[in-house]
Amino acid sequence: MTDDSRPRPVFDPDIPGGDRALLAAAPERLVPATLPAPPPPRPGLATIIGRAIWIPLFAFFYGVLPGGWIRVFFLASLDEDDLMDSVFRWGRGAVLAMMITPFFQILLILLGLGEAAALLAAASFTGWAAGAVRHVREPAAARAAREHHGRYLLPGDFDRPAARLLWRAQQAADAVLASEAHAAGLLDDARNEVALPEQEWAIARALAEHTRLRRERAAQRPERLSPRVRALLEPQRRALDLSVRSVTERVEALETYARHAREADDAYHEWQVMRCLPEQNARYRDLLAATVRDDLAREEIERLAADARRARSVLQGTSGLQDTSGFQGTRFPRD
Repeated sequence: MTDDSRPRPVFDPDIPGGDRALLAAAPERLVPATLPAPPPPRPGLATIIGRAIWIPLFAFFYGVLPGGWIRVFFLASLDEDDLMDSVFRWGRGAVLAMMITPFFQILLILLGLGEAAALLAAASFTGWAAGAVRHVREPAAARAAREHHGRYLLPGDFDRPAARLLWRAQQAADAVLASEAHAAGLLDDARNEVALPEQEWAIARALAEHTRLRRERAAQRPERLSPRVRALLEPQRRALDLSVRSVTERVEALETYARHAREADDAYHEWQVMRCLPEQNARYRDLLAATVRDDLAREEIERLAADARRARSVLQGTSGLQDTSGFQGTRFPRD
């Protein structure tokens, strides 16, 4: 199976939209449903000690000391291109606090309000410490991949026949959603955007189960079983074949729907062409009128060219007579 016919990951439509976007944006964190769910992160003792040291230093540097200014000037002196990305990595609000807090601390100290300056420093330290703790937590995409494991299916969850059927279903659904008729509202666009993902998920779940059952049957190695045991397994084979045929018919129904959407696109395109015909006919009439004027102009130009040719002939004849008369009465020497 080539990469072009490789199905994309399928997500349960009931997964919240935010988590679904996280999963789609981080496919490297997804784990096939056939494998165990990823365990929650458990940092080791060294990691815990390192964070216990790093987080207070980080919060003190950025929240209490004018460390933000130091970082900005240091980065600016090294590489101007990386300055904005590095400074705004924590968000504009954090950068603004990083810039303003030291100024107000110094101002409060100069005004003799040391307690207020200490409270401001403590609040800033707490805020930056909380932000650092949030930063070192489990990434949101990893959390979503762990919590929703089994509610998304990857290409590794399907064998070749199942992957091929799923790819066909996805191609048909994509064709419907990308059609001009869908964009123009000629189809039931609201229902398509809900029903088609549900159909894709239902088909994917059935195909994943087909894959699991086929792998189980292959692991049983039927060629090594006695005829009596193979006869006992025959109803399972027939049930699987029946289910595969049913899912295949559902995929074919989607492909038929996609074909109807393409036919609707052609009809919609034809309607657009017909709607523009009056205006186009007027432009063609103007073009034809201009062509007639061109023919008349060409005839006029040809008449002028003929007059020019006649004038040239007359001038050439007159010039020849003058040259001949100039030699009259002239004696040429003999050799």
